[in-house]
Amino acid sequence: MIEYVDAALAPMKNTGQVRLYDDDGFTAMRKASQITAECLDRLADIVVPGVSTEEIDRFVYEFGAAHNALPATLYYRGYRKSTCTSINHVVCHGIPSPKPLREGDIVNIDVTYVVDGWYGDSSRMYAVGQVKRAAERLMEVTYQSLLRGIEAVKPGATTGDIGAAIQTYVEGERCSVVRDFCGHGVGRLFHDTPNILHYGRPGEGVTLQPGMIFTIEPMVNLGRPHVKILSDGWTAVTRDRSLSAQYEHSIGVTETGREIFTLSPGGFDAPSLAVRT
Repeated sequence: MIEYVDAALAPMKNTGQVRLYDDDGFTAMRKASQITAECLDRLADIVVPGVSTEEIDRFVYEFGAAHNALPATLYYRGYRKSTCTSINHVVCHGIPSPKPLREGDIVNIDVTYVVDGWYGDSSRMYAVGQVKRAAERLMEVTYQSLLRGIEAVKPGATTGDIGAAIQTYVEGERCSVVRDFCGHGVGRLFHDTPNILHYGRPGEGVTLQPGMIFTIEPMVNLGRPHVKILSDGWTAVTRDRSLSAQYEHSIGVTETGREIFTLSPGGFDAPSLAVRT
């Protein structure tokens, strides 16, 4: 039986209880999340053929420093970078490197900033130059699946409603949902209760209540859903080497529906795609 707790009274660790945040918490999340979203906006001009993901990582660190924001991934469980950069068949947790991006690549950039103790977590896909139609379509399907998951968020709904909305759409588009990773509670902790699965059955799971804050971050593959972790202990890739994509927002449950904290200030949330010739 899941327990809900006033976030102000909960210890600063994952206790398995669902934290419920007040108006001040939502205000703090807006601040942290908008710095994250602004950084992702700025990256649109940086992600071009020839740039390395290490350079992208350096920009994320420096942008955070200029805004009094600390990258949450830096030294998290031994991770040594300020962002995750997942290219082509990398599902998530790709480690930035000196290797340059190439024309036609697609890359997910995942940024989480800590601002005054609050975590703003979001990720987007970027097309590197001109991309093939298959990659373009995958990005579109993944983004649309995120929107369908968000639409399911309202008081009285369940986490299963979110997963079912995503899974039904993705599989209807002949793609697959990765099951090895999920969204999570966020706010004063980087990873908190509840887990947000991107597949499931309507009516199952945790009941949503006003004040809950969590991420929705579906990972979608063109091929089969199976993944494996590389020897670095972080990088997850598709087993069949098919392309993978991901979009992520931090969401708060309100009295009437939901609030998306990490919306792009410039309106760049949807896939930004190069014109094919």
